[in-house]
Amino acid sequence: MVLQTQPRLKLGILNRWTHLAINRYASKSGAKIDKDLLKDMEESYKKLVDSKSKSLLKKHLTKQIFDKLKTQTTPTFNSTLMHCISSGLCNHDSGVGLYAPDAEAYKVFADLFDPVIEEYHKGFKKTDKQPKPCFGQGKDFENLDPAGNFIVSTRVRCGRAVKGYPFNPCLRERDYLELESKLCKALMTLTCEHRGTYMPLTGMDEAVQKQLIDDHFLFKQGDRFLAAAGASRFWPTGRGIFLNEPKDFMVWCNEEDHIRVIAMEKGGDLGRVYNRMVAGVDALGKEIEFTRDDRLGYLTFCPTNLGTSIRASVHIKLPNLMDQPDELQKLAKEYHLQIRGTSGEHSEAKDGVHDISNQRRIGLTEYEIIKEMHDGIKGLIEAECKAKKA
Repeated sequence: MVLQTQPRLKLGILNRWTHLAINRYASKSGAKIDKDLLKDMEESYKKLVDSKSKSLLKKHLTKQIFDKLKTQTTPTFNSTLMHCISSGLCNHDSGVGLYAPDAEAYKVFADLFDPVIEEYHKGFKKTDKQPKPCFGQGKDFENLDPAGNFIVSTRVRCGRAVKGYPFNPCLRERDYLELESKLCKALMTLTCEHRGTYMPLTGMDEAVQKQLIDDHFLFKQGDRFLAAAGASRFWPTGRGIFLNEPKDFMVWCNEEDHIRVIAMEKGGDLGRVYNRMVAGVDALGKEIEFTRDDRLGYLTFCPTNLGTSIRASVHIKLPNLMDQPDELQKLAKEYHLQIRGTSGEHSEAKDGVHDISNQRRIGLTEYEIIKEMHDGIKGLIEAECKAKKA
């Protein structure tokens, strides 16, 4: 099914919904769904139902749930169902198609979010609860590839939301600037290996920006999935990157989440990279209060990142397993791993290098997730060696 003109239409609808939500938030008035916009949402929902989409949104947004939620709004920021599902309505080729416009959306629209969360995170039921944070020690994990035969680089990141602020679709321009100011103040307290420089996107030299992107440090403006979810509004206001002096620790400001804390380096020393990320986010947490839910853990814009919000990944070459895609997928499922292209989701593998990361982020502690990832990559390398001998 070709959907080349649909995204532009739906983005216009989203912008009108967002405008109404912001105005209600600003005036603290009651929220009432506009009839014309409700009609637009109903028409878009029918197109999704009639499409060949395999998204979790289409699977779990039944007519009964749609009718129940379509006039609901969150109490503080007046977010609507449209804010949650706009990306999936616009992009029928989405894998999930669902985002949270604010923290309260996870409860107000729980009839939709809970089954999506359960399926994506492999069985995290609505009666389950995220364990309390437990980071452990990275020293428990040996270097996965000391000889450098397989792993090109290792990266560990987590997302954080600042308490008291909604997520992208309902952030006002001044909210982006306030969040940037709060984060900059916290970043200036970092010391030792984390000390670095914050560079705002606003006014950034084009050559500098291009180099940062080419070096895989800086994010680009949101792709069509994020754009349709309202994540590119007021761009580049309030966006920026903090990079330490060795260039192995960085913090993204207002990309997808309010804050993304990232540690990386060449090679396969997952434990060392993990320790660097943990120390950074712990230091920022002493200066900024993050949004955390007793059941879902750390709250994020995308429900795929809930819980610990940790994504540990390696760029890895597994030429023999890549020639056996069924076996590779079998192993990925066994170890709860996710395989993507070199540049992440919706990208292709370049020069045989794939991005492989932990699938699960919720229902386990931070330490358990890193251990699962470590054991999984170790298992893949062992399988690659066996495949080579065969």
